Amino acid sequence: MPQEQYAHRSTMQTSEGPQVYKVGIYGWRKRCLYFFVLLLMILILVNLAMTIWILKVMNFTIDGMGNLRITEKGLKLEGDSEFLKPLYAKEIRSRPGNPLYFQSARNVTVNILNEKTKVLTRLVTGPQAVEAHSQKFEVKTLAGKLLFSADDNEVVVGAERLRVLGAEGTVFPKSIETPNVRADPFKELRLESPTRALVMEAPKGIEINAEAGSLKATCRTELRLESKDGEITLNSAKIKLPNLPQGSSSSAGSRQKIYELCVCPNGRLFLSQAGSSSTCQINTSVCL
Repeated sequence: MPQEQYAHRSTMQTSEGPQVYKVGIYGWRKRCLYFFVLLLMILILVNLAMTIWILKVMNFTIDGMGNLRITEKGLKLEGDSEFLKPLYAKEIRSRPGNPLYFQSARNVTVNILNEKTKVLTRLVTGPQAVEAHSQKFEVKTLAGKLLFSADDNEVVVGAERLRVLGAEGTVFPKSIETPNVRADPFKELRLESPTRALVMEAPKGIEINAEAGSLKATCRTELRLESKDGEITLNSAKIKLPNLPQGSSSSAGSRQKIYELCVCPNGRLFLSQAGSSSTCQINTSVCL
């Protein structure tokens, strides 16, 4: 460029002065930006206030939330608690001296699972009944003594005394095996089969004992005392057979009250007036 032209351009820029370019947001854009910043600050304040209110209402503390407290031994719940989904815990217990309540609108079910999540034992407490599903059910004392046990094979009652308080007694549709059957003190014992026979069997004998009272056996047709290999002993100071039939008198007008006990070939007993010799043969007509 020639020297004259460069000097002319420099003179023109100096006379007009330096040009300034403004950088920023102006006009309605600036007002919208301030509005959004103000709205964001209001939302932040409202959010902070709501967070503080929720923390206050839910009782959030360093130890826990509400009735839930986190301790060294686990979680601690104070007051009533409601779980909407399954609860998994190793141990659930109440505070010392306070009971533990499980309440449900329908039923409460306790399941014991194995490694394959298969139910081994189930306890269901419902509005109609309490059901226990397991291979064996046992009830023991604090000392570990067995009180009651039930499985597929047998039911065991380990208590020293089994009391049935029903007015109609106890009904056994089939056989019962026991070493001793007795009534409470000052109560009577009654064994009854209304429509069938009552059979008592024992390999080493049956003993019926009434220490402070009498023993009465009543039947409608026949009462049989049978011993196949032994004997039947009636051991008493007095043995009475009041309704035995009497044979005809040996002589007319005799009033003696001494009788002889006679036995017919069919086993029937009858009385005959005693004489100097046996009079049973004279009254064999009673055996017919």
